[in-house]
Amino acid sequence: MKAVVLEAPAAPEALQIRDLPNRVPDSGQVLIQVAAFGLDRSELHIRLGLAQGVTFPRVLGIEAVGTVAACPGGQFRVGEQVATLMGGMVRTFDGGYAEYTCVPERQVVPFRSALDWATLGALPEMLQTSYGCLPSGSMSSRADPAGPGAGPPPWVWPLRCSPGVWA
Repeated sequence: MKAVVLEAPAAPEALQIRDLPNRVPDSGQVLIQVAAFGLDRSELHIRLGLAQGVTFPRVLGIEAVGTVAACPGGQFRVGEQVATLMGGMVRTFDGGYAEYTCVPERQVVPFRSALDWATLGALPEMLQTSYGCLPSGSMSSRADPAGPGAGPPPWVWPLRCSPGVWA
């Protein structure tokens, strides 16, 4: 698979497109065929060497959207649209600047949308940032009736209100 790799903190010219071995997900992981990813300030900090806990070489990208390529645990079906962000991406395992990314099941959110991939690629971190700017009580009317932690993560809630998107 092709991926954007950074060997060490450096200028943007140091980002290299490389062929890497295809990932094989373990139980509890999901292999996502990446259709789009966002560009975030976090990657700038990592590239400049300002982020702690990052080991190199590393595939950057703290968010991605695409379709499930494999899920040994069966929690998601192959071909299902999904989003993922943060949760260790780039800091402890490779991120989404690749044809495929392999992430823990717990940070994968399924959705259905007719929006184009370029638009969808910008949504996960943007919605998480928006949600993080709200006072903690302002989302209570959208709380999951099954209780805290039972439903999708809070960054998904705005998707529930977006035309053409189901999460």
